[in-house]
Amino acid sequence: MTDELRLILLGLAVAVLGAALGWLVRSSLWRRGLRRRQSFFGLPPSAECLLVVDREAGGTEFTVTRHDIFALLELSPLIKECGAHAQVHGHDAPLQSLGERTEFCVGGPESSRRMALHLRSLLPGVRVHSDPELGPRHGEFRIGSETYPMEQGVTEYVLLARLTAGEGPEERPAFLFCGQRAITHQAAARYLARHHQRLHRRYGRRPFVLLLKVVNSQAYGPDVVELVADVTRKARTAPAKSAKDGKDAKGEKDGKSDKSEKGEKSEA
Repeated sequence: MTDELRLILLGLAVAVLGAALGWLVRSSLWRRGLRRRQSFFGLPPSAECLLVVDREAGGTEFTVTRHDIFALLELSPLIKECGAHAQVHGHDAPLQSLGERTEFCVGGPESSRRMALHLRSLLPGVRVHSDPELGPRHGEFRIGSETYPMEQGVTEYVLLARLTAGEGPEERPAFLFCGQRAITHQAAARYLARHHQRLHRRYGRRPFVLLLKVVNSQAYGPDVVELVADVTRKARTAPAKSAKDGKDAKGEKDGKSDKSEKGEKSEA
């Protein structure tokens, strides 16, 4: 065997060994990333998750806006990558309690009973002014003492939350996409799909509530999204009753007592 042939064979062996090592490293990194993704979303292989959708405002019970459909399409690849399966349910369908299966809940409290339930039980510090009679304040978010009004098509807000009912390792999370308009739900779902690795590095399996702002959706759709703040503590803390609220409640109670006393006197 000549020296040239020996060098060629040695080069081929090194190339094959390098390719094999590279494949092993890439496979290891991919599996590690997959395990992290499955842990973050609470989706082990062959697990089932819930996709809970609301109804279109003013529509029938089974009418879903196209942007909410697009939000589900943003989430579908994540679920498939984890090797899990999804079931789509309406907001008013009888569902299991939180923590048994991973849940992706899309919609506002006005059009989704499930979202309204989650806000009341898990995010007591969040109020959504959904009464149309409020005029410009319709759809306004109040988180703690801060308010976030909606300027349709220009500035719109959406909450992206990862919440659990307990702290156990078997607890499955619920991901909430609660926005002022349907297009913000798609924006939040896309934000989660793009940034879930960074969110996992920061929060791990801990709960979080992020306030996002969708900028100029009338021109750019759901593409331009800004992170406003991490509002986890404010959103999960029930607002303290002010002294004024206490006086009002006391006055109302006293008024009712006076009326009842007057009624008793008149009957006598």
